[in-house]
Amino acid sequence: MSQTVLLAEDDRAIRHALERALTLEGYQVTAVADGVEALAQAHRTPPDVLVLDVMMPGIDGLQVCRVLRAEGDRTPILMLTALVETQDRIAGLDAGADDYVVKPFDVEEVFARLRALLRRTSEANGVPVDVPKQPQTPEPSGRLIEAAGLRMDPQARRAWRGGRELELTRTEFELLELLARNAGIVLDHSTIYDRIWGYDFGPGSKNLAVYVGYLRRKLDEPGAPQLIHTVRGVGYVLRED
Repeated sequence: MSQTVLLAEDDRAIRHALERALTLEGYQVTAVADGVEALAQAHRTPPDVLVLDVMMPGIDGLQVCRVLRAEGDRTPILMLTALVETQDRIAGLDAGADDYVVKPFDVEEVFARLRALLRRTSEANGVPVDVPKQPQTPEPSGRLIEAAGLRMDPQARRAWRGGRELELTRTEFELLELLARNAGIVLDHSTIYDRIWGYDFGPGSKNLAVYVGYLRRKLDEPGAPQLIHTVRGVGYVLRED
């Protein structure tokens, strides 16, 4: 069965072009022009994934995202944005988005990011997918991961630093889990991109840096050592110095 996409984009030319491209790629697409229609359609017929433009009149993409997440809807969301500043990206992550593409975009990048989001959703739901699982070593079912003062429960998707529970989005949890399973090992950018997003977006992408920065904001505590360290020109490592 084809996977369903709810596309909300107020620019008619972009909406029609992306709707056609997604349809030719094999998706069942419902395209709407604003956030009000997007929410109504999402409530009426929940899609497999949402593609939301950030800047729309009335209810914008960020507001749509916040409403759905507040309702407990965990459908993966890809944001389309012309805003390129780090704070703008963080605003999208704060709202509950899973990923973003900056305009003008290559439609192949949109396809790649959608495939990665849908694959991660399938994995979370226990559907087998053909994705390599290295370098990490899977933990036995029901086991906690403990590293650098962190505890993580992969089945319940909960994490704690000391006695404080962390409120993490799906992507944040998966990134932290990857680092925790490989604590003390420097993971390069391409490995992390492949494991978390299923695709290496190249040296020009800021996606990973944004998520690492956002994780640090949630992990770091006054007077406590930083846990995620940058190894310049290589990648990131989780360790408690």
